[in-house]
Parts: sequence; C-alpha cells; structure tokens
Amino acid sequence: MADQDIIANIDKLIAEEHELRSRSVGDGLSDEDRTRMRRVEEQLDQCWDLLRQRRAAREFGEDPDQAQARPVSEVESYRQ
Repeated sequence: MADQDIIANIDKLIAEEHELRSRSVGDGLSDEDRTRMRRVEEQLDQCWDLLRQRRAAREFGEDPDQAQARPVSEVESYRQ
C-alpha cells in the first residue's frame, strides 16, 4: 500500500469519525454506532502507525513496503 493510499484511507476514516461524532450530540450513539466508532478509532491508530513506519523506513534508506500494520493492541496506547 502506497502512502497516498494510506492517507486516503485516513481521510475516509476521519470523515466517518466526524459524522459519528456529530450524531452523538443530543441522544448519543446507538450501541452499533459506539462499536463502529471504536473500530474507526482503532483503524486510524493503525493507519497512522503504518504511515509513520513507512516514512521512517524511507528516511533511513530502508524499503517502506516492508512496513506492516501492527495489531490494535500494540498501537492503541501510542501517544498522538
């Protein structure tokens, strides 16, 4: 996956996150929407981590295509 593809996916997830957050005003989110919000946040963490890995690999002369998405359990606690 190229950087541009990852960025496009991040943009799509951010748009979905904003849409879900706007729905949360007032009555709040349904259980299904809360579950989806959690999954979107996890996917965003993974995408940002993958993009950082690729950029770091490129910076140090390594192949960015060797970077792989890490498990949610590993990236969810990273500081943004």
